[in-house]
Amino acid sequence: MSAPTKLFDAFRLGPFALSSRVVMAPLTRNRAQPPGMVPGLLAAEYYRQRASAGLIITEASQISRQGQGYQDTPGIYSKEQVSGWRGVADAVHARGGRIFLQLWHVGRISNVSLQPGGGAPVAPSAIRAKARTFINGKFVRTSRPRALELREIPGLVGDFRRGAANALEAGFDGVEIHGANGYLLDQFAKNGANKRTDGYGGSIENRARLMLEVAGAVASEVGADRTGIRLSPLTPVADGSDSNPQPLFDHIVEQLNALKLVYIHVIEGATSGPRDIAPFDYESLRRRFRQAYIANNGYDLELADKVLEAGAADLIAFGKPFISNPDLVERLKRGAPLNAWDTATFYGGGAKGYTDYLTLAASTGDQVPNS
Repeated sequence: MSAPTKLFDAFRLGPFALSSRVVMAPLTRNRAQPPGMVPGLLAAEYYRQRASAGLIITEASQISRQGQGYQDTPGIYSKEQVSGWRGVADAVHARGGRIFLQLWHVGRISNVSLQPGGGAPVAPSAIRAKARTFINGKFVRTSRPRALELREIPGLVGDFRRGAANALEAGFDGVEIHGANGYLLDQFAKNGANKRTDGYGGSIENRARLMLEVAGAVASEVGADRTGIRLSPLTPVADGSDSNPQPLFDHIVEQLNALKLVYIHVIEGATSGPRDIAPFDYESLRRRFRQAYIANNGYDLELADKVLEAGAADLIAFGKPFISNPDLVERLKRGAPLNAWDTATFYGGGAKGYTDYLTLAASTGDQVPNS
């Protein structure tokens, strides 16, 4: 048994008592049931197995058909999807867990084959991303987008609002807005993708406007104490970049603080890559935000302890280790070895590489099938 650490302390997140500071990060798994993109019984089992996390944040879920960018990702805009997600939330709550649903619009990271009527994906500007998406079991190039028209923006904000309301109807404890990783809100914020000359382009304040409008709408719909947001100031994933990210994200976080969101979830460095990709003062974000700070990217027990002891974060998000270790919290507590993940089963498929990873037997320390 490893020595006790702050990582396993209980934590108060808004109205919720979390059993530890361990967060399961959102992980796209592409197993929703077509044609309605509904999470099924297998998804309920997957999340149930991981309910010992202090907080689960679900895989990203599109707020509309237009918001989809990858094959077989779940939505949160239809009655069938709400019903499917209710099974997931109920399964996690039955094991004493807490779970937020992540709201997603991919923007230009899509393909015409996934868009309503085969239309072009939407983006702040008509600039094709140097990125790929997952369709028919393989990665293909994204399609050239069209620029969102001003008249369309209120409807898009409304889609986020309705997605949040649907998530609470499905029984989730709260929602996380996906404002990271080169998807739509991140595209608007960063000048690598946003070349607009209207009120949503140009200055930092204008480029941040859509993200903040969405955050305000969602918080007003479900409560700021049930609303978090994910940010990635530096990551090059999905062709997302800005020429001067520090003042941009300082401004964004100051405004999110004013909205009193329950947390910011910050990807430090390159998503699933180097943490030191470029200079950035994450402490500056921490100082500007008075609620919880979730730190993400490349964390192990040693780094988590260091950051928590320094007060540089409140919660630590783990991604891929949760794929192959449904009992990750217990393994970290015990100092037990972790199962290796199988990258071939990350995206799409069935139970293999999804719900069949082995767990430790609490009484013997032997491995047994997860139950």
